[in-house]
Amino acid sequence: MDTMAMGVAAGVRPDATIVIVGAGQAGGWAAQTLRTEGFGGRIVLLGDEAHVPHERPPLSKALLAGEAAAESTWLFKEAAFAALDLDWRPATRVARIDRAGKRIELADGEPLAYDKLILCSGGRARPLAVPGADTARIHTLRTIGDAERLGSALGSARSLVVIGGGWIGLEVAATARKKGLDVVVLESQFRLCERSVPAQVSAHLLALHRAHGTRVVLDAKVKALGIDDDGRSTVELGDGETLRADALFAGVGLIPNDELAREAGLECDGGVLVDTRCVSSDPDILAAGDVAVTPNRWAGRRLRLESWQNAQEQGMAAARSALGQDVDHQPLPWFWSDQYDMNLQIYGMPAATDRVVMRGQADAGSFLLFYLDGEVVKAAIGINAARDLRFARRLIEQRKAVDAARLADHDVAMARI
Repeated sequence: MDTMAMGVAAGVRPDATIVIVGAGQAGGWAAQTLRTEGFGGRIVLLGDEAHVPHERPPLSKALLAGEAAAESTWLFKEAAFAALDLDWRPATRVARIDRAGKRIELADGEPLAYDKLILCSGGRARPLAVPGADTARIHTLRTIGDAERLGSALGSARSLVVIGGGWIGLEVAATARKKGLDVVVLESQFRLCERSVPAQVSAHLLALHRAHGTRVVLDAKVKALGIDDDGRSTVELGDGETLRADALFAGVGLIPNDELAREAGLECDGGVLVDTRCVSSDPDILAAGDVAVTPNRWAGRRLRLESWQNAQEQGMAAARSALGQDVDHQPLPWFWSDQYDMNLQIYGMPAATDRVVMRGQADAGSFLLFYLDGEVVKAAIGINAARDLRFARRLIEQRKAVDAARLADHDVAMARI
């Protein structure tokens, strides 16, 4: 049971005002869900970007590659978005939350009263803390504008250095290599995506990128950044090597945008603390998406889920909770990444203490890893194995004992298991 003393959520009047701060995937789905659940009151949707609610996964792939337009990322078609009848405020920043007065203040000084406030403020790219980072031309990728600027830079570049061998860094590296650039990936840890996948998957990612011609440097220490006389970016490494490239990208993590909540006195810890109803320490303020830290039974702890799935589903859950409906948002974590011809998906939370059972062969390009606690499957990671992963998800959710030998036997259909 969650030990944090949360407020008791209650429904709102039909003519109430619900303000949503953040117009990304979580905020967009929160607004849409309020309407589909029958709320006819005022909905104010505030976005700090100029764009309508949109998905972020395509930013590092199709949009960055120039294969799709920004409009392809929109959550809703233009007519459907207009039909939501929102008080839509793009390119709008919130200055503060007045909890006692139940209102927010915009950066231009305008006050907005609310009956319920849903924080979907997301996060921002973590800056590099190395000398020269403040003057180097470093690209990050969080917004449509970021993708357009980076895409333009890659269009005229011949080389790219990527600092950070996590998911966003590897996706950008793959997109750049497919465009023909020479790419170097610098990862400070001893393996790729070390915080989120086991060593076997890290090794597969390393082999994949090296096979496509990317130089990957592990245990890389970036000492300083700069710009040379020819206008190229320079990256000085701890071992004395200096790299030069036409473009520089950094993907070293995300900082949750919880400053408004902190300044308003809400309980925060690496994001806004909420219960499984998405309710914060203030009963009239909820949070969802990348900014929310919530209990999760699958993980056995609180966590902040940075995923497409959670942004959508928690935004919807927060909307229903704001309307007074019973909500228990504790999804089985699901994450995916596309790099070259590889689709990787993760269900659940793999742990170092789990027993690992492999199905398929890594060198064949398609395999599954099951993570078992005793005879119960707790998590699964699949490479180019989407169909079998759907059955793996059922095994995780059912929490039934399974025969590890049958899991490993590719001749035994997952449907039979």
